[in-house]
Amino acid sequence: MKFNSKMIHTVVFISLNTFGILTAHAAAEHATPAEAEAMVKKVVQALKGDKDKVYAEITNKEAKWVDRDLYPVVYTMGGKVMAHGQNAKQVGKELLDFKDADGKPFVKERVDLARANASFWQDYKFTNPETKKIEPKQMYCELLAETAVCGGIYK
Repeated sequence: MKFNSKMIHTVVFISLNTFGILTAHAAAEHATPAEAEAMVKKVVQALKGDKDKVYAEITNKEAKWVDRDLYPVVYTMGGKVMAHGQNAKQVGKELLDFKDADGKPFVKERVDLARANASFWQDYKFTNPETKKIEPKQMYCELLAETAVCGGIYK
């Protein structure tokens, strides 16, 4: 078969469009910063009601609190986990000394940031629940009474 320039342009066009669609689809698989902020605000509002119920819902991974790789976590100012959308074993534990893969005490940093800011973003590394790999993560948090309500995205 002989290829002419029109056929080559068509193949290139289809290939680039397919790549663009796949790239857009892959990006849609991960939560965005706006989605993390919206989830945290939703959790903050819910916690103003029956916080024990919301803590249990988050920890039980109820669908309204988990969106792909995005899930909430709530810490006290002492670093105690009150709710965790991916790891129920951490609930009730004080994790101020917990470190990421680079040795960064990210929970202590998070609590310190919460004491100084009503809301903030934090960078660290953590295991992505979908890929099971340690990846760069950004966590958005808001201060609510004596807790930091957080939700993070993987980069």
